[in-house]
Amino acid sequence: MSTIIYLVKHAEELEENGIKNTDDSSQISNEKFVLSVKGEKQAEEVSKNPELQNIDVLWSSTYSRAKCTAKYIAYENNIAVNIDLRLNERKLGSIEDLANWMKDKTCNVVQAYLTDRTYKGREGESCEEAYKRVKEFLDFILNEYEGKRIALVSHGALISFLLTNWCELNEEIKLVWNNNIIEIKEPSITKLTFEGTEIANIESVI
Repeated sequence: MSTIIYLVKHAEELEENGIKNTDDSSQISNEKFVLSVKGEKQAEEVSKNPELQNIDVLWSSTYSRAKCTAKYIAYENNIAVNIDLRLNERKLGSIEDLANWMKDKTCNVVQAYLTDRTYKGREGESCEEAYKRVKEFLDFILNEYEGKRIALVSHGALISFLLTNWCELNEEIKLVWNNNIIEIKEPSITKLTFEGTEIANIESVI
């Protein structure tokens, strides 16, 4: 029996003035950012997608914007939201370090992390470190819920990092599975189909 895992990126967050992730206190603030009014409408619409009906288990990161997205899926399926730190977005750390690292790059920040998996600023987290924790969580999910339909609500960079386990990066540093580009939009649903612990298919739902 196939196990279906939906990787759901949270909806649009509320835009606030200020700098994220510069120290512990701003990291805490980042984790508390909620959805915008548009994001709330997006999240409700996502929850009504046919693919997200009859979900058996729902997990979310601890960030408010992820939980605010997950609550609609929970309501539609009459299930609880389970929380795990391993679904949290990677910690950016020093914005100054990140800005210096990015100044000569022509790609976006997530793509930069994908091409330099060991980079991290002060108090930050590398692509490889974030990948290891989310892959550990995925392995737990596959062992715990074989044959179930599971939704994991998380963040764009972390979902991209996880997908590198199976997807290739093309010349434009985009994720590719079976010649199809897998885009992680805000919000988005990416469907993973497993036979046992082996990946069988990846597709973008929205």
